[in-house]
Amino acid sequence: MASSCSSKAGSPHPLASTRRKATPKIVLLLAVASALALWASTSTLFWARLEAASRIQNVPINAQEILAQCISLRAIPGPPQDFHSREVSDRYEPGTNATLIKNAMIFTGEKNGSVVIHGNIFLDKGIVKSIGKVPQYVLDRAGPNVTVLDAKGAWVTPGLVDLHSHLGLLSAPVLAGATDLNAVHGPIEPWLRSIDGFNTRDDSFELAIAGGVTSAQVLPGSGNAIGGQAFVIKLRKTSEGSPTSMIIEPPDTFTGSKSRNDKIRWRYLKQACGENLRRYGNRMDSMWALRSAYNEARKVKHAQEAFCAKAEAGLWDTAGNIFPGDLKWEALVDVLRGRVKITSDCYEVVDLDDVVRLSNEFEFPIASFQSASEAWLVPELVKKTWGGAAGIALFATNHRSKRESFRGSEFAPRVLADAGIPVIMKSDHPFMNSRYLLYEAQQAHYFGLPANLSLAAVTSTPATIAGLSHRIGYLREGTDADVVMWDSHPLQLGATPVKVWIDGILQIPVPSKTDAPTNVEVGKGKEDDEWREEPDVPNWDKERKEAIKWEGLPPLGSKHKKSIAVFSNVKTVWTMGPDGYVQAAFTANAEEEMGTVVVEDGQMTCAGTSCIALVEGTDVIDLHGGSISPGLMTFGSSLGLEEIAKEPSTGDGQPYDAFAHNVPDILDDPGAVLRAMDALMFGTRNALTAYRSGVTLATSSLGKAYYLDGTGAHVISGLSATFRTGAAHAMEPEAIVQDIAALHIHIGRPHPLIGEGVSVSTQIAALRRLLFGWETKAKETGHWFRKAAEGVVPLVVEVENADIMAMLLILKIEVEDTIGSRMRMVFSGASEAHLLAKEIGDAGVGVILRPARPFPSTWDQRRILPGPPLTNDTALVKLLDHGVTVALGVREAWEARNTRFDIQWAVLESNGKIDRRQMHALAYTNLPKLLGVREDEGESQRAVDMVAYDRGGAFDFSSKVVAVISSERQQVDLF
Repeated sequence: MASSCSSKAGSPHPLASTRRKATPKIVLLLAVASALALWASTSTLFWARLEAASRIQNVPINAQEILAQCISLRAIPGPPQDFHSREVSDRYEPGTNATLIKNAMIFTGEKNGSVVIHGNIFLDKGIVKSIGKVPQYVLDRAGPNVTVLDAKGAWVTPGLVDLHSHLGLLSAPVLAGATDLNAVHGPIEPWLRSIDGFNTRDDSFELAIAGGVTSAQVLPGSGNAIGGQAFVIKLRKTSEGSPTSMIIEPPDTFTGSKSRNDKIRWRYLKQACGENLRRYGNRMDSMWALRSAYNEARKVKHAQEAFCAKAEAGLWDTAGNIFPGDLKWEALVDVLRGRVKITSDCYEVVDLDDVVRLSNEFEFPIASFQSASEAWLVPELVKKTWGGAAGIALFATNHRSKRESFRGSEFAPRVLADAGIPVIMKSDHPFMNSRYLLYEAQQAHYFGLPANLSLAAVTSTPATIAGLSHRIGYLREGTDADVVMWDSHPLQLGATPVKVWIDGILQIPVPSKTDAPTNVEVGKGKEDDEWREEPDVPNWDKERKEAIKWEGLPPLGSKHKKSIAVFSNVKTVWTMGPDGYVQAAFTANAEEEMGTVVVEDGQMTCAGTSCIALVEGTDVIDLHGGSISPGLMTFGSSLGLEEIAKEPSTGDGQPYDAFAHNVPDILDDPGAVLRAMDALMFGTRNALTAYRSGVTLATSSLGKAYYLDGTGAHVISGLSATFRTGAAHAMEPEAIVQDIAALHIHIGRPHPLIGEGVSVSTQIAALRRLLFGWETKAKETGHWFRKAAEGVVPLVVEVENADIMAMLLILKIEVEDTIGSRMRMVFSGASEAHLLAKEIGDAGVGVILRPARPFPSTWDQRRILPGPPLTNDTALVKLLDHGVTVALGVREAWEARNTRFDIQWAVLESNGKIDRRQMHALAYTNLPKLLGVREDEGESQRAVDMVAYDRGGAFDFSSKVVAVISSERQQVDLF
């Protein structure tokens, strides 16, 4: 029986219609309730506005200003939207002519430096107005005052950008009252500003511009975890003449200006890690100081955000009318908002890891890691920096001065570039002269960094890292008119600016000084097309892989030691002639007539086209048109006396200075004349690197030239020794070439950073007494100064100042007239020797220019002769013109490896005034002669090591050392 509530087949259930009618209402109510609940739970403004509506708020009188300030917190750094449409640069100096540079090879910096245009470039009103083919209407708009210059195919680049400089803070010459590098009041000082100590009278500005540098980031020192705010400046001194007017884009907080088009300007901050912070504790202390500082900044940032949330909601009674802030932390607050380009000076992996973690903990980017010696070993770590990989700013070959940089490598730029990390080459001026920033890029290219990235590393890459690519580092329409014209391809060794413009204003040649030479010659001898081409460089793939494998410390000794070897495809063989000068023993007439050199027991038994190797199984080394020539010698550094310059435990220690301390009785010698031979160390990495670079001999003394940090020489610097850089230990045959080479002293004024010292008059009075023989010859002091007075050993005087040199020349005459001798006096350092070139030549005094390219570090060095493009002559040319025997030296051990490039550079900047014979004397003859090395055997008898170069000669940028042939040790070292 069917149920009474059943329905007919196909009929809806009786309740179905009821449910259908009720569903839309229920759904609607549920939807509205859900929406209200969601809105109420997710929006603080819902309740805030509800509360605000229920009562009247006391709106402060400066409400609009506060709200504008809140809005500005969201502003993004960068140029205003109308920047690229500007007609006149804000740095334009009225009255400046427009300039049309025609027929140039223009490196634009675009696409990682790969874009090169052959054409014209037009500069007007401080801006690059057109590039490539300049339309006539663009020229017409400039009016009649246009300077037209035919570049004749010369290379033109953007002005160089030095991302790590202390220009104006540690000014040249260094004076006690003008050093504003490091603050001493604590590890964290983000409130300091480098511009507040910026000295516009720094002699370095003109020198840096002479090297093509037009912009620089002026950083506080690395003595603080946060050293203060930095500023990017143009090196051109403005008509206003103030430090502020040299800043490229002063930040809004600096000038007090309002944001423009929702854009603000970048700010810059210096951080540091590691050894430099030891005065404030260890690495753990430093990182805690950083974390604490950023935590304080984060509190301020959160307070500002909470305040603005209430203010923008109209809750003025609870928000208040004072924008929360703290002047001490405002720079770090901007860091947390991503508005600051941070330079972090960190060397080792531990420091890099610390800062990468810090950046992720507080969520801020790092613009660049500077001096990052070990970054190339951990590229993946660098990429973990919050916001993306930081750029890495490096030296090319300046490594191993302290433990932090011990694993630094010449291959680092290439390794980092291969990992996709931006590479910047830096100067750290004045610790390295900013004038030679381009040399860092040249060396990076020599060791494998592609040419486009090498040039970009000193132009477009640092400009991009600094957030200023819209103004500097590139040549494109709308950028600032900072331009350099070079006398050769910029990556050619010794490339020199012919002209430099900053903001379209000519800086080189120097037009503003009435006493400046107007006819300085630049680039003579570089007329051949090869100088306009990118230089060929060696292949270092194998060495680079070895360096990575050994984490920066690959074995540097010889891989194979052979008594017999054959060299094929040899273009030239140079040997020491009977007159003590180098001569060609063999020169190939054509490519197809390359020669062969046979070596047996370290002696070249045959050199020429008819040599045949008769020894079965002999190694044949193809030199690919290379050459064999004598090994080079270095002098002036502590090579072989220390492993790490700033690590006392790896060196000789501090010798006694008789002018500063009482000499211990146990020495029984009033002057404490010590012998460098007693402290020699073999197998140091700097010595072996020099050996692998063709420097087979070194003469080192215990004396050191004054350096920027105040460490310096003793008046009596002892007796130098000459040794083989490739020897394993002192007992190896011929490892010590000469146990006593020369007697060394230092005469100079006190260093400005160490305060009172021994007076010059006291030093010369003591020297007079010693040379006149008033100290008994039974003592070491009396014995060796008597030998120096008699001319038995050279007296090498470390001296920079011309007035002191003049007194030494007078003293020399007095001594010689009194005892009837002929002293062998040599001036080392000799920055001002050119002022006395004739007198030095007449006196028969030799000169070792140290360094080869001068810099006015101290007052005694201030009157340098800088050479092209500032002066026609160099000190070297001036001295040679007056018959002075001149050699070149270095100041630091790491520089010894670059000896052959120093020599070639010195020849190039002479503008053809130094011939091949003089160059060879400079390289092979003069230094041993001045230092008395093996002279007793006669110069022609002095056994020298021979060096084999692949794909070029000793002074070619295309070559590298592949072997050293040692007749003394009867072996060939193959690399």
